[in-house]
Amino acid sequence: MKKPGAPTSVVEDYVKVIYAHTEWQPVPVTPSVLAAKLGLAASTVTEMVKKLAVAGLVTHVPYGAVTLTEEGRMLALRMVRRHRLIETWLVSSFGYGWDEVHDEAEVLEHSLSDRLLEAIAEQLGQPSRDPHGDPIPSADGTVQRPDAVLLSEAPDGFEGRIARISDSDPMLLRYLTAEAVELDAPIAVVGRRPFGGALTVRVGATEHDLGDAAAASVWVSPL
Repeated sequence: MKKPGAPTSVVEDYVKVIYAHTEWQPVPVTPSVLAAKLGLAASTVTEMVKKLAVAGLVTHVPYGAVTLTEEGRMLALRMVRRHRLIETWLVSSFGYGWDEVHDEAEVLEHSLSDRLLEAIAEQLGQPSRDPHGDPIPSADGTVQRPDAVLLSEAPDGFEGRIARISDSDPMLLRYLTAEAVELDAPIAVVGRRPFGGALTVRVGATEHDLGDAAAASVWVSPL
C-alpha cells in the first residue's frame, strides 16, 4: 500500500517512460510520442503532462518537448531501479525468459515495499544491469551506462561485444535468442548486403544477416 501523498502508479509510469525515451538516444519526448508509448489518447496525455508540470516533475513547452525536472528524474530513476531489479530477479530466481519479464515487472514495481526490493537487490549481489543490458540505477540514483552505439550505426569492420538489446519486442528477443545473439557475445560487423540489404554480422564464429529492426535494437561496445 502506498503512503499518503506518495506519487500514484500513473505518475510513476509517466516519469519512467519519459526517462527511458532519452536514455539511449538524444531526441526528447513530445506528448504525441508519449501518448503512443503509453497507448493513450493524446488529450489524456496532454492533461497529465500539465498535472506533472504543476507537481514540479516535468517542464513542458506547448507542442514541444517534455523534460524531467531533477525531482522528476529522481522519481523516474527510483522506478527504473525497481523495474529492472524485478526483471533481473524473475530471470535469475524463477526461470523467466528475458522476453517474458517486462509485463510482470510493470505490475510488481508498484507493489513491492522498499525493504523487500532492497533485500532482492542484496540477494542478487547489487546487479548493475538487467537481463537486456539496461543499467540498474543504484539506490542513490547513480547510473553507469556502458559506452555503446547502435549496431546499425557501427562501421564495417567494427569489433566488440553486445552491450544491450532493446526489450520493446518480445518476438525479436525470442528470435535473437534462437540465433545466439545475446549479451556479452563477441560481435563483428562484416558489412551490408547490396542494394540496402541486411546487415551481416559475425557473432562468435557464426555469421547472421540482420534486418533493420534487429540492427536498430542492438547496442555494441568496442573491445
